[in-house]
Amino acid sequence: MADLPPSLATLLSRHSLGGKHLGEPGPDDEALRLMAEVALRAPDHTGLVPFRFKVVRGAARERMAALFEQAALAAGKDATEARIDAERALRPPVTVAVVARIDMGHPIVPAHEQWAAVGGAIANFLNAAHALGFAGKMLSGHKVRQPAIQAAFCEAGETLVGWISLGTPVREPAPGHAKAGVGEVLSEWR
Repeated sequence: MADLPPSLATLLSRHSLGGKHLGEPGPDDEALRLMAEVALRAPDHTGLVPFRFKVVRGAARERMAALFEQAALAAGKDATEARIDAERALRPPVTVAVVARIDMGHPIVPAHEQWAAVGGAIANFLNAAHALGFAGKMLSGHKVRQPAIQAAFCEAGETLVGWISLGTPVREPAPGHAKAGVGEVLSEWR
């Protein structure tokens, strides 16, 4: 594949990079709009758009950090562990909450197809961030199930999927970041 199109070379170089390896600048309004526009190109049966992105930056980062700290304390973590959760919320320059709005009773599109659209949107969002020179990582964990955090990010009928941390990469990815080989995920159906 010596003549690989540049767009595929870009996709093949994408990797996840956590908040402690992200620095300023984070994506600006125009970059975030482009990422969302690319996310809207994900396969989406009947155009339901079962996802929303909520940008957390500036002073909102402090509010999210306080929310994470309170949730950690409510979950039984000690003050030191709770403060670590808060500090993690402050590391990336920009965080984007991913919220799903799945219509469980849709007459044409079953829930699993809607969830596939959410996943496609997340992948497209991260790919666009990478193509624009940013790095990021999708995070979830126990925080998405905390009622106070869900209430802060979700409206009725929505599910908090997690957060995308975004910023400028301050280090290269660790070697061997691929999780599986192509042979493990691609085979002939007979």
